Amino acid sequence: MRYDFMILDVFTAKPFGGNQLAVLTDARGLTSEAMQTIAREFNFPESTFVLPPDDPAHARRVRIFTPAVELPFAGHPTVGTACALAISDAVPLGHIVLEEGVGPVPVTTATDGANFSARFRLSRAPEHFDPPSADDMAAILSLDPGEIVDVFSASVGVNFTYVHLRSREAVDQCQLDLDAWRRLLSSHPASQVYMFAGDLEDGGEIYSRMFGPSFGIAEDPATGAAAAAIVGVAASRSGSLDLRITQGVRMGRPSSIQASATAEAGEVRSIEVGGSCALIAEGSIEVPDDYLER
Repeated sequence: MRYDFMILDVFTAKPFGGNQLAVLTDARGLTSEAMQTIAREFNFPESTFVLPPDDPAHARRVRIFTPAVELPFAGHPTVGTACALAISDAVPLGHIVLEEGVGPVPVTTATDGANFSARFRLSRAPEHFDPPSADDMAAILSLDPGEIVDVFSASVGVNFTYVHLRSREAVDQCQLDLDAWRRLLSSHPASQVYMFAGDLEDGGEIYSRMFGPSFGIAEDPATGAAAAAIVGVAASRSGSLDLRITQGVRMGRPSSIQASATAEAGEVRSIEVGGSCALIAEGSIEVPDDYLER
């Protein structure tokens, strides 16, 4: 059976940048095994599979797969899937709700006539975990421990360990030591590694990279779930703020993420993350019958 798909570059207005995403716009009839196999075939950081919603008040249900695992939530697939549905006129521009593994996720889509964009909203604070030591993270990232400013672990549905480094140059120098990662971090609740430089303050800009070996992602060009958690952590420390995040530069796939959070008395009330998308391709994939629900 043939299934239609769209390929978008997410968190960029220019084709061939940002983070690649495959969206199967009507995935009814596919088994979970088929979805995982198709995601591995595309081999993008994530692929999404769009289904009818459980609640008719919502736009669609979305399942998200990396080449290795299914995720309950992810940022660039949420933004990209919302844009794909708007581009194809499957949903109207404006406010919609996507059902994901973490529950309903409100998303707002827009267009300026040339580019589509989307912004999702979370109404919860990040979850925190006891972080690994700076020495362990230095070993994992092949860095001198003196380059590390801070280490913390947090999540809004996908868990990350954040390593704040002294400079953009230090971020670019990071090389994942897989043996050290397996020994020191693979069993930690937040085993994906997000390195960044810059100031976590209102109007600040940070420069980042992300290694996701547990997800089958060697390096991610843009990580919206990580952006959501880090802006939430920053807001819990210093109050409401906006951040601009640049990622994927060293990979040759520059991305730009806008993230904001509101907080009162140290309590995070809401988090928003968004950016532009570029439509790259449309087509269909032939799926053998033994991958279909019976």
